[in-house]
Amino acid sequence: MIFQTIRTRLGRALPDDTLLLLDRVAVAAIFFLSGRTKVEGLFTIKPSTYELFRTEYALPLVPPELAAHMATTAEHLFPLLLVLGLCTRGAALGLLGMTAVIEVFVYPDAWPTHLSWAALLLPLVAKGGGRWALDRMVASNTAYQTT
Repeated sequence: MIFQTIRTRLGRALPDDTLLLLDRVAVAAIFFLSGRTKVEGLFTIKPSTYELFRTEYALPLVPPELAAHMATTAEHLFPLLLVLGLCTRGAALGLLGMTAVIEVFVYPDAWPTHLSWAALLLPLVAKGGGRWALDRMVASNTAYQTT
């Protein structure tokens, strides 16, 4: 009886919408801060970033200059979308794909970190951004306009 009461109260205190918002902000911070280390100013990719993609982050089949641009852009754009809750599933899926590439080709021994990132991203892919996301507002406006 006491455990049921605690579970019910915790469920009310931490609804899915709150947890999804926390997921969005937490994983966005991880990737956005990583992206900021690759640029100077607003969005000028550092020469050291290109070097990093030539050496340590070298990927098969993707030229280092292209990989540097793609990763740096993704680390800025997708977190912004997540914080806003706009295109949440797509942004989370993009970062999940990026996580998989990092795990397989760059840092395979860092699987505990990558598993933590995936644990934050998978609920966003599965459920979307929740009630406090622009996705919901856009969807409700679209539904309103089509009726």
